[in-house]
Amino acid sequence: MTGMNKTKKSLLVQGYEIVIGFETHAQLTTKSKLFSRASIAFGAEPNTQASAVDFALPGALPVMNKGAVQRAIEFGLAVNAHIAKQSVFARKNYFYPDLPKGYQISQFEIPVVQGGVVEFFLDGERKSVRLVRAHLEEDAGKSLHEDFVGMSGIDLNRAGTPLLEIVTEPDMRSTAEAVAYARELHKIVTWIGICDGNMQEGSFRCDANVSVRRPGEPLGTRREIKNLNSFKFMQQAMDYEVRWQIGQLEDGHAIEQATVLFDPDTGETRSMRSKEDAADYRYFPDPDLPPLVIGRDWVERVRAEMTELPRVMAQRFVADYGLSEYDAGQLTQSKAIATYFETVAHISGAPKLAANWVLGEVSALLNRLQVDINAVGVPVPTALGELIRRVADNTISHSGAKIAFQEMCSRIHEEISDLAAFIENIIESRNLKQMSDTGELERIIDAVLAANAKNVDQVRAGNVKAFNALVGQAMKASQGKANPAQVNELLKKKLA
Repeated sequence: MTGMNKTKKSLLVQGYEIVIGFETHAQLTTKSKLFSRASIAFGAEPNTQASAVDFALPGALPVMNKGAVQRAIEFGLAVNAHIAKQSVFARKNYFYPDLPKGYQISQFEIPVVQGGVVEFFLDGERKSVRLVRAHLEEDAGKSLHEDFVGMSGIDLNRAGTPLLEIVTEPDMRSTAEAVAYARELHKIVTWIGICDGNMQEGSFRCDANVSVRRPGEPLGTRREIKNLNSFKFMQQAMDYEVRWQIGQLEDGHAIEQATVLFDPDTGETRSMRSKEDAADYRYFPDPDLPPLVIGRDWVERVRAEMTELPRVMAQRFVADYGLSEYDAGQLTQSKAIATYFETVAHISGAPKLAANWVLGEVSALLNRLQVDINAVGVPVPTALGELIRRVADNTISHSGAKIAFQEMCSRIHEEISDLAAFIENIIESRNLKQMSDTGELERIIDAVLAANAKNVDQVRAGNVKAFNALVGQAMKASQGKANPAQVNELLKKKLA
C-alpha cells in the first residue's frame, strides 16, 4: 500500500471525517515586551519583570516594539504571505485575574500577516495547510494556585510578552497530519529565529480546533483543545477528542462548542468553559496605538537579510548534490543538521554518501544518546567528512567505516590537532584498510571458486543467489578488507 493510500484511508474514522484547524502562539525572541521595555527572560521571580504598562497603571501608554514587527514580517515572508501595508491593533475585552487591564491588545480586522501556506511531507505525500493570518498580540499574566495552602497568586512577568498568533484554515483531515503541520511550523519559526520553540516554557503553544462530520456534510461543531505543549500530548489529545465526539454523535448527543483542556495523566480532554466567539470579546480599535504602517522598503530589507529558508535549502540540496526530495527534506528538519551535513559533504567530496551517513549512523547515534547534533558525544562534522572521504576513495569499506565511526565516538574527548592523522590512526590501528593488492585478491577468489564448485555450476546456470554467496565467501576470506565492487568484477570475469 502506498503512503498516499494510507493517508487517504486514515481520513475516515467510523464513517466520520476529521476536520482540524490550529491556532499557535509563538513567543517572539525580542528582549523586551510588545509595548513596554520590561524584560521577558524566563524564570525570574514573580512580578519582577512587569512595568507600569504591564500593570496597567493610570497614564502608562503602550509603545510598539519594532523588533516584534520585524519578526512578524520575517514569518510572513517565510510562508509566502501578504504583509499588510497598514494594520490595526484592537482591544480584546475579557475579565481574568491575570489580565490587569481587563483587555488584551491584539489584532482583529486587519492583521499584519495575511494568508500564506505551510507545506510538508506525510507518508511520502506532499501536504499543504493554508494560513488565514498571523497577528501580533500581547500575552496575559499567569495565575498560580497553591492548593496545599489554599492560596492563589498572580504573576505578571508574562503580561505583555510579544506573541505571534498563527491561525490556519480547517485544512487538516487527520490527527497525524495536524501533528506534522505543527512540527513543520515549529521548524519554520525556530529556523528563522523568531521563536526559540521551547514548548515546556510556553514559547510555542498550540490550540487545536477539532470537529467531525459525515463526508459531504457541513462542518461540525468544533471544540478547542487549549495549550498543547508537546507533540506527544498533541497527538493523544486530538485522538481522544475525535473518539469522544464520534461517541457523542453516535449516542444521539449534539456537540456543544467549548474550550477544553487535555489531562496527560488520564489521557482525556475535559471541558473548561463554553467557547467564546469574536462578538463576546467586543473588539474595538485601541485608541492609544496608531495604525502600524510597514513600508515596502522595510519588507525588502528584511527579505534581503533573511537566512536561507528550509524549503529553499532543500531544493538546493536536490539541485547541487543530487539528493532525493525526501533526503533533502530530512536533512533540512533543523538548521543545525543541515549545516552539519553541508560541512560533511564539503570535506568528504561525496554529498550522497554524506547524506546517507548523517541520516543513518549519525541519526541513530542522536536517538541513542537523546541529544541534538551539536552535543558532546557526536563526532564533529569535519571528522566525519574525513572518514567518509576514505570511503569515497576506497581506502576503507562501508563496514570498516562503521567500525571507525564507533572508535571515533569512544575517543570523542581526546584533544585532536590533526583530524586527517586521527582518522588514519584509527584505520591503521584497527587494520581497516581495504585490500589494494589485486594479485592477493585474485588468489583469494581462486581459492573460493575451488572450494565452492557447486555454487560455480549454479552461477553458470544463471542462479543469482549462488553468485551472491560467492561474493560473501570472498569478503569473508578477505576479512572484509576487499573492495566489494572489485570482488564482483573479478568474479564475473573468472566465471564468464
